[in-house]
Amino acid sequence: MKIDVITIFPEMLEGFLGQSMMKRAAKAGHVGFHLVNLRDFTEDKHHKTDDRPFGGGPGMVLKPEPIFKCVESLRTENSRVILMCPQGVPFKQSRAQTLSTEEHLIFICGHYEGVDERIRQELVDEEISIGDYVLTNGVLPAAVVIDAVVRLIPDVLGGEGATESESFSEPLLEGPQYTRPAEFRGIKVPEELLSGDHASIAAWRREQAEKRTAGRRSDLLS
Repeated sequence: MKIDVITIFPEMLEGFLGQSMMKRAAKAGHVGFHLVNLRDFTEDKHHKTDDRPFGGGPGMVLKPEPIFKCVESLRTENSRVILMCPQGVPFKQSRAQTLSTEEHLIFICGHYEGVDERIRQELVDEEISIGDYVLTNGVLPAAVVIDAVVRLIPDVLGGEGATESESFSEPLLEGPQYTRPAEFRGIKVPEELLSGDHASIAAWRREQAEKRTAGRRSDLLS
């Protein structure tokens, strides 16, 4: 997969993409990252990417010219252009799974009061929101989506089935997990997990997942 991120703050993503799973995925050739500075596609001497909104109002709006020029320089017939914005469709695990099968993702990171509507009309394939709140710009939301998508690319996490029983991969939240020692500060690991009985372990995990989902996200049970 190839991932391009268009932003006026590429430095915000450099550390994130150069660490941990992202670094390993890129080094192994599973994904290629390209941070694109939108200011490089401006034509005025001040590299201006925004202007005042028509009709008045607070804040500034990202101009169409540099974004059109930038996207058109990157897009191919296999590209999917995604705008990160609060008005987008709420991001879910199922969408991450679908996006993980794409060949090329282009993320447009909004800023200020948003983007010129013609960008939505002519360039964008979909708009994504990571929650019902507003952030300073779309860089952090793009990082969240990229993380959720890249870890689902085959072989990125290594172990087969590593993502299959996670929260939101199934209708239930993931249940409790334990590791060594078997007793810590008087708290013991449940006997079912120590029994070696795979059927008993599976049943216990299912029961715990149902309890956790009922207590925290009962809406998922429907």
